[in-house]
Amino acid sequence: MSGDDTPGPRSDDTSGPRSDDTSGPRSDGPAGPTEEPVPGGSDRPGPATDGGTVAGRGRDGRDGRAGRETFEDVDWSTVGGGRAVLSRRDRGALASVAVVAAAFAYDLLVLPSGTPLVPGPLPWDLSQLDWLFVLSLVLSAWYVVVPLARNRRLTRHYWRQFRKNRLAVASLAYLGVVFAVGTAGPILLAKPELALTKQYQPPLFVGVDPSVPIRCVGPVVEGACRGTLAHPLGTTSDGKDILVLVVYGMNVSIRIGLIVPLIVITVGTTVGTVAAYAGGMVDEVLMRYVDVQQTFPAFFLFLLLTYIFGGSLFLFVLIFGFFGWESIARLVRSEALQRREEQYVRAAVGAGAGTAYVIRRHLVPNVSSTVITATTLLIPSFILFEAALSFLGLGDPTVPSWGQVIAAGRSDLDTAWWISTFPGFFLFFTILAFNFVGDALRDALDPRSEGGGGGGGGA
Repeated sequence: MSGDDTPGPRSDDTSGPRSDDTSGPRSDGPAGPTEEPVPGGSDRPGPATDGGTVAGRGRDGRDGRAGRETFEDVDWSTVGGGRAVLSRRDRGALASVAVVAAAFAYDLLVLPSGTPLVPGPLPWDLSQLDWLFVLSLVLSAWYVVVPLARNRRLTRHYWRQFRKNRLAVASLAYLGVVFAVGTAGPILLAKPELALTKQYQPPLFVGVDPSVPIRCVGPVVEGACRGTLAHPLGTTSDGKDILVLVVYGMNVSIRIGLIVPLIVITVGTTVGTVAAYAGGMVDEVLMRYVDVQQTFPAFFLFLLLTYIFGGSLFLFVLIFGFFGWESIARLVRSEALQRREEQYVRAAVGAGAGTAYVIRRHLVPNVSSTVITATTLLIPSFILFEAALSFLGLGDPTVPSWGQVIAAGRSDLDTAWWISTFPGFFLFFTILAFNFVGDALRDALDPRSEGGGGGGGGA
């Protein structure tokens, strides 16, 4: 018998796994641990969260490629219930949160009351709301800035879609200024205090009758008291500088616009994805609780607690954060129910992936674009609601809110129109800017929306 007739595996035998074997999951189909997900899910170009092959934990080349392993090679017993559920980004975020928590504990338990955490020429004494704001900035950096920075190609794609809306680009620039000024302003500017000798000072380039202010700080030109650079936007009936009040109002708005949505996203996304993936009794219980919570508006709970404890911005953030997520939960559940039936989720479940892994690495990334868009459009409602409560005198009296300043000048519109007008302008343009940005984000992140420019690859 000749050598080539000898039974046994031939050099071109295809019975075993080949290096280019495609029998396993494809990169555009089933799931497996992949690159870090970025906001927007797998409907857009870029590394999909449901890719087929994964980076190997060693260089054993089990499928013929160094450092790579197939879907079947993943040890799901460790992935489903162990450390692999948390990515490096998650562990970095947890470490940062631990640092913030340690600093908060030091400030609360060790430092004497009234002692600033950061001493110096610009002492910084953080309140409970300040700590929530710092925590929100840390989490936003890890889960928004870092993913966009790591996936630059996808970020450029989003930006190309976003900048098609020029009003949204201008609005984003305006909101960037509001964020920067509102964050740094209260650190650099002293809180406005009562100054009766400076009340009703007119804005710069505006003249009023000298009888309106008690004492005209600026020059009197042609029988009219003129404004000065000392108070470029004028002063209130209490002599407080309106420019400083506007800056402090920016600080209130960015806190409301960052902390409350963070709580809403966290709770709503968790409830929605768990209800959709678990189904059955879990889904029924969670959704019925959402129904019950919606029947008792957060506004009435806020009124009740304000009557008991007094108005507080911290109270507003907690109530509207933990009792304003129902719409997000329903939206996420609806989207996650569709994603749960995708082949990559079924493949992961069939291979033994745990519940936490599937939710964290497949469902949440693929509903993130819907969550981001819906939350961006919710932010103006929270800011406007806080301003309305402050206007009615139900807000925090110690915090200079735009609504509070507008209310202070409503009785002086005939003689001191600037008191209510300037804060009203900033409130109006901030709400409008968030709406423009939210519409543009919807078009950029969701390729199914009209005007999205087809910005996404198929899943």
